[in-house]
Order: sequence, then C-alpha cells, then structure tokens
Amino acid sequence: MIKTQVIKLTSKPIESFIIQKKEELRSVIDYPDKTLIRIIREIGFKCDLCAKCCTAEFNDHVFLLDTDTTKIKHIAPDALVPAPYYEFCDREGRFYVSGYALKSRPDGSCIFLEQGRCSIYSQRLTICRIYPYMLHREADEDGNMDWRQISGLNEHGCYHAEMEEEQCRRIAVETKEYEIAFLEQEIGFLEAVDAHFGEKGLRHVQGIYDKQMRHFQNGGGIEVLVYYNGGFEKNLARISDYVSGSVSLVNQ
Repeated sequence: MIKTQVIKLTSKPIESFIIQKKEELRSVIDYPDKTLIRIIREIGFKCDLCAKCCTAEFNDHVFLLDTDTTKIKHIAPDALVPAPYYEFCDREGRFYVSGYALKSRPDGSCIFLEQGRCSIYSQRLTICRIYPYMLHREADEDGNMDWRQISGLNEHGCYHAEMEEEQCRRIAVETKEYEIAFLEQEIGFLEAVDAHFGEKGLRHVQGIYDKQMRHFQNGGGIEVLVYYNGGFEKNLARISDYVSGSVSLVNQ
C-alpha cells in the first residue's frame, strides 16, 4: 500500500507549495517499481503511428525539462517559448514560470510534426519517449485522488500487445526518472522564486497578474522570467509567439 502524508500548510504560500511538491516527489520515489512494471505489461500499449499525441486534441502543450531545453536550443532555438500558465507575477508585472515549452502550429499540432511524423524523432524529447506513460496522482471524475499511469487510455494506439519483461522494466525506469526530474525542476523553481522574492522584497500580486494577463491576451508584450538550469532567463513574450508555421532546424 502507498502511504500518503498530510500536507502541512504554512503562512507563506510558496513555502507551502514547496512542501507539497516534496511530498509528491517522495511519493513517486516510493512508488513500487513492480507495480508500475505490472501495469505497463497489462496495458500493453503499442504505437500505431496515428500522431494524435502530437496534437492539441491530446496534449495542451509540451513542457520541457532543462535537459530537453538544452537539446532544443541546439536543434531549433526559435521553437522555444515560456511554458504557458505562468505561476507567479510580481508587483512590477513580471511573470515567473518553471520552464520552457514548444511552440505549436496554427492547428495546435507540435511544431516538429511534419506530414504525420516527428521531424526530430531520433532526438525526441523525454516526455515523447515515455508517452503515454506517466506517474502522478490526480483526482478522478468523483474527486478522489489516485495514481494515474497512462494518458489517453483506449483513445489512441493499440493495447494488450505482448511486451517483454525487460521492455516493461525500461519503460518503468524511464517514466519514474522523468516524473522525478519534473518535480525536482518544479521544486528548484519554487525555491528560486522564494529566494528572489525575499532578496528583492517582492511578492505575488494576483491583481497585477490578472491585469497583465488581459494585456497579454489582447496581444500586448509581457516580461517572463523562465527558470532554466538553476537561474532565470528573461523573455519578452506575446501571445502570437506561441504559434508558428515552422521553425528552422540547425545542427541536426
């Protein structure tokens, strides 16, 4: 049985988020490998090359781990944008977000999807390598929290394919490694924001967040500090930056 702990809330919101994320990280680390391997084998997912996972129909955006951001900076730097759903905004109207994401095409598909195939498949991103597998807790339709191990079940691909034990084990290891890296990046981001706010005497201001988001949605430019490799990179972003017809591939 997976043990869960009550999240201790504090008077400091960011500190509470850090505590929560650390609890999530411990839960993922403690999740039994044998259980995940068994579930992967029972699902028996096999890709049928439908490319639905590369479209907005199944994935809102492609969030990048720092290692993937570094890869894209070498392959096609103009494919990067600050990840949507910025977490914080200070009194100066600057947004803060925990990483980068990929631009999308006008139809919502991945910027690297060409004629139904990935144009950087040999260098595809971590989340693309493990998809559709995942390992995190979320609420079901009744509001009950439970583990979710696969995305889009029975909505794309083929199921109940025969899978070797070693293949299931490899997928389980890679899935846990991704989820751990994702949470560690989130924790690093929160700690960096907390330290930055403390040093500069700043705080999150919801009213300014809402005002700046309206400005952004209407086509205005905003400043976004993106967490990357332990620090923040300043980006000037417009809503039009998130959609592009193509990107230039370099250093393939």
